Amino acid sequence: MKRKKGVKYIALQRIERLLELAAVEAKKGKEKRSDRYVQLARKIGMRHRVRLPSDLKMWICKDCYSFLIPGKNARVRLRGEYITTTCLRCERQMRRPYKAPRPPSSRRK
Repeated sequence: MKRKKGVKYIALQRIERLLELAAVEAKKGKEKRSDRYVQLARKIGMRHRVRLPSDLKMWICKDCYSFLIPGKNARVRLRGEYITTTCLRCERQMRRPYKAPRPPSSRRK
């Protein structure tokens, strides 16, 4: 059991590192390499049944799996209650709701 948790922890670390590298390469303009890093991260996640971190998952297109950089290959727009991110490669629109952060509970101190 402990071994399985260790493998999942290592897999998560590798996924995070690959997505960091994808961001760096996408900013340099090497989109094929950044897409390959995303592909490898997804493979590792599927093999070891580890989810991609939600803060990094939103920068991956859900259709063509390219790494999205606003202004280069993605358009980000604020709508009434949600943020719309459009992949400029496949024209897929992804929507995320945004709300004001809730104040801390009065029960917790």
